[in-house]
Amino acid sequence: MAELLNDTAVLATLRARDAVQWMKEATVAAHRGHLHAPARVRADIGAGSLVVTAGHLDDRWYGYRAYDTFGLVAGEQVVVVHDAELGRVHAMSVGSELGPRRTGAIGGAAADTLATPEASRLGLVGAGTQAWTQLWAIDAVRELEAVRVFTRDPAHAEGFARRAREQLGLDCTVSRSARDAVDGADLVVCATTSENPVIAYDWLAPGTYVATLGPKQQGRHEVDAELLEAADVVVTDSRAQALGYDPPSTIVGTRIEDHLQELGAVLDGAATGRTSHDQTCVFYSVGLAGTEPYLLAKLTGLG
Repeated sequence: MAELLNDTAVLATLRARDAVQWMKEATVAAHRGHLHAPARVRADIGAGSLVVTAGHLDDRWYGYRAYDTFGLVAGEQVVVVHDAELGRVHAMSVGSELGPRRTGAIGGAAADTLATPEASRLGLVGAGTQAWTQLWAIDAVRELEAVRVFTRDPAHAEGFARRAREQLGLDCTVSRSARDAVDGADLVVCATTSENPVIAYDWLAPGTYVATLGPKQQGRHEVDAELLEAADVVVTDSRAQALGYDPPSTIVGTRIEDHLQELGAVLDGAATGRTSHDQTCVFYSVGLAGTEPYLLAKLTGLG
C-alpha cells in the first residue's frame, strides 16, 4: 500500500541537510539527463488553474506535483511517486510543506555552491513561507552569525525573527528597510511578491550571494535586469524554465541569456560558477520540475 505523508510527517522526518544534499543530486541528475523534467503544464479551469510538474528518474520512479492557483488559505499540494518498474503508487504527500521545503533546499544547495565558504551574515527581504524555508536550508550549510529580516509588515517580521530565534537558535533581528537588511550581508535572499525591485546592486558588498525567489518577468520583478547584468555570475536551477516564462523573464534579451549557467552543471564541474572571492553571484530560482517527487522518493526510501 502506498505511503501517505501529511505535513506533520514531512516536518518530523525531513532534515534540512539531507534535503539540500538530495536537491544537489537532483540538479546534477537533470544536467546529466537522468532526471527528465519537462516544463510545467497549466490547465485553466475557470477562476483559476491546475498546474502539474512531473519528473522521471531513469528506471527508478516517475511522479508529479499538482497544485492550484486559486489562492485559497490552505494552499495544499499533492505530490505522487510511482515505482517505475511496477507502475504502482509508492508514496503520496498531501499538504503545504513539501513544496516549499523543496524550494528552500534548492536554495540551500545554491548558497552552498555559490556563496563564499565563510559567508555568515544573511539579509532576508520577505518574511513568508519561502523566506523561512530558505533560512532553514541555508542554516544547514553555513554558520550564520547574524540574520536580518525586512518586510513591510513589522509585526510579521517580528514574528519571523522570533521563530528563527526559538526554532533555529539564530541571532535574527528586524531591519527598518530592505537596504538595512542587505547592508553588510554576504548572503542575500529576496523572497517577496513584489512586482517592483526591492534591492539595488549598489547596496551589495563585493562577493555577495543573492537569491531571487519572487516574480521575475518583464514588467513585474523583485530583482531587476540591471542588477542581473551587473552580477559576475548568474545561475539558475533550470535554464529551460527560466527562458520559458510568458511574459518573458527578466533575462530574455540581456547578455545574461547567453551566459546563464545551470546549478547542476556547476555542481558537476561542467560550468564554472564562482571563480573568485569578490564576485557577485545571483541564483535565479525557478523551481526545477521533478524535484518534489525526487524529494518524496528520497524521503520514503525509493531514491
